Amino acid sequence: MSARIEQPPARPLLRRRRRRWSRTTPVRYALLLFVLVISVGPLLWQFLSSLKGSGEALFGRDATLFPQSPTLDAYVTIFRQIPMDAYLTNSAIVCALTIASQVVLPTAAGYMLSRRGWRGRRVTFTVLIVSMVVPFESIMVSLFLMTQELGLLDTLVGAWLPGAVSAMNVLIMRAAFTAVPDEIEDAAFLDGASEWQRFTALFLPSSIGAMLVVVVNSFITAWDDFLWPLLVLRSESSFTVSLGLARLSASSFGFDPRVVMAGSIIAVVPVLVVFIVLQRWFHRGVAAGGVK
Repeated sequence: MSARIEQPPARPLLRRRRRRWSRTTPVRYALLLFVLVISVGPLLWQFLSSLKGSGEALFGRDATLFPQSPTLDAYVTIFRQIPMDAYLTNSAIVCALTIASQVVLPTAAGYMLSRRGWRGRRVTFTVLIVSMVVPFESIMVSLFLMTQELGLLDTLVGAWLPGAVSAMNVLIMRAAFTAVPDEIEDAAFLDGASEWQRFTALFLPSSIGAMLVVVVNSFITAWDDFLWPLLVLRSESSFTVSLGLARLSASSFGFDPRVVMAGSIIAVVPVLVVFIVLQRWFHRGVAAGGVK
């Protein structure tokens, strides 16, 4: 009979690993808490400061973190001083146009770039990559002149048009379509599915996560945009939220940090709501893109 080799027990090794993880756990939680304080701390302080009354200190030794007598006077003052509801409506319209175009156009372009067998695909892909290197400030004057020639100055369409499509979103959708196995597409082709049927029944359902990533990125970019609306929007009735918040520090109203902080909180709430609602699918789309 051959000698039987006994395996060493695995319990001591597991115990050592557990002890090692238990020693590093406080360090990991401390790092996570530090990152949480850095990222959420300023927003929380800003929200608490916007609830303070006019007699409470915001800075200095006498300032406290929590308001002694919370009040919504700063938020009421915003809607009295500036047409905040109109600004929110204009930003929502620009974001809706941006999301619609950023979903439709990059999806179509990404699908075309993921298909093989047509001339110019590599050249188009290279031009797309190069366009991402060009800063917006270098083409800003040309875009302004084009918008002026089209008669779109001081319109929400003019504020939306330069952000109608993004090269980054095209690459995201291209990666999502490229990750679909060729065997599945070949099987659909043998079953007699047309190009449109393969696109709608095969490729689109597999790219829902990537499309939600595009939606979140497009909404945040359009909602927070300040430079381009500052150039093309002239009348107050067409201002977006970012331009409206800039008026809060104007001398005609008198600078009040509480009002400015309250306006910033109002501007960031829609972004938080969109991200919280779509976070599950957003993280799935990012993870799927990383695995693919």
